[in-house]
This record gives sequence, structure tokens and C-alpha cells, in this order.
Amino acid sequence: MSDAVVEMREWGLVAPDELARIVVVSPHLDDAVLGCGRLLSCHPGATVVTLFAGGPAEYSQTPTRWDGLAGFKAGDDVLALRREEDRRALNELGASPVWLDFVEHQYLDRADWITASATVDVLEASIRAAQPTAVFAPFGLGNPDHDVTHVAAMAVRDRMLDISWFCYEDMGYKHIPGLLAWRVSQLFRANLWPTPAVVPIDASGDLRAKALAHYVSQLRALEADWKIDEKLDAPEQHWRMDPPPDGWEALSAL
Repeated sequence: MSDAVVEMREWGLVAPDELARIVVVSPHLDDAVLGCGRLLSCHPGATVVTLFAGGPAEYSQTPTRWDGLAGFKAGDDVLALRREEDRRALNELGASPVWLDFVEHQYLDRADWITASATVDVLEASIRAAQPTAVFAPFGLGNPDHDVTHVAAMAVRDRMLDISWFCYEDMGYKHIPGLLAWRVSQLFRANLWPTPAVVPIDASGDLRAKALAHYVSQLRALEADWKIDEKLDAPEQHWRMDPPPDGWEALSAL
């Protein structure tokens, strides 16, 4: 059997040692479990690094639209309450939270939105501290904070090529027509080919469901905005982020 055929037989598979120490990068305090809950269920000991886990200098007297949908009221320390939801959820999965203090866009004027470049060094330091063998980052769909998280994670990837990198599909946003295909196409043309990988997950979803139940505020808002209850059973797919096989590079220009 030729070396090329042997290599092809391995496409899509993930070696067990690649998943010895997992980091999941999350835009907000719920996205890791929404997008990777079945993965986290099978890999206790993982670290979840949430980029936008910081509260604003002060909250407005009128809650934002999203916080209103989530059930928060004036005077609530929203991010403190959401961090507690996240702590309880990740405890169900045996995962450890790392909360970064960047403020999500809903609390900021447009000119003050956090950029990917402002987060890369801090994100890299947090990932390195966990000494991962694999990192799972969002595709970054539909929400400015998700996009920033994706771009920052891919920049960190460029600095940490000695470990495995995957992207996961942003729950809810992945159902926006064409958006997942757009991101895959964008990466493909940049010579980084997203390819579905066979990553061990908990097919039952039972532990993920227990974890998700702790995100009371966010599930309330997601149901109002995205009818999320009927979408939670959508398949959980993880895509390997690697350049094309040798000799296939020219396809990126087609």
C-alpha cells in the first residue's frame, strides 16, 4: 500500500494524544458549552477561556436589549451573575473556567468595540498557561464578539503551530443562511482548510444538557431571539484547522 493511500486512510481521524489537554475558547459565558458541550462531556479536565467575561465600568440604568431578554434588571451585576452560571455549568463537565476581562460590544459605543488585535497577547498567554495539546475556537459567526474571538484565536494559532487546532460551529448563529459556508470559504482561500474531524463526543448529550441548564439567563434570551430550544439537538461538529495536503495548494485559487 502506497504512503499516499495510507495517509488518506487517516484523514478525518484524531489521535487520542491530541486530546490529552483541551482548551476551548469561548466568546461569551455560555458559547463553549453551547458549541462544544458534548466534547467537554467526554474530556473532563478541559480549560474554557472566555474572552468577553468582563463587566463594563458601570451599567446603564436601562438594561441592554439582550440583558432585558435575559431577565436582568437595573442594579444587577450582570457579568458577576453570568460568571456564576458559567462556573456551575463547567463544574458539571469537570472543566475549569478562565475569564478574561474584555467587555462585550453591547455595553460599548461602536468606536470603543474591542478589536482582535487588542486581545491576542492576553489570549495567547491564557492558552499557553493551560499547556494544551488541542485548542477549539469558534468559527466566529453572526456576532461581533464571536468574530473578534475567531480572528484572535487564529492569530494565536499562527504562534502555536506545535499543537492541534480545531474550530467549532457557533450554536444558533450557524443556522444563519450562508454564514458558516462564508467562513469556511474565507479560511479555504487563505490556505487554511477547515475539515470535519472525528472527535470523540458524548452522543447522548445528557451531561451537556445538565450543564446548559445552569445558563438560565442566556437560554431565556436565546429562546426569545433564536428559538434555541428546538436547535439544541443539532449535531456538534468540529473542524480541523490545517493547511491543504502537499500538492493540493493550487485548489485554494480556484
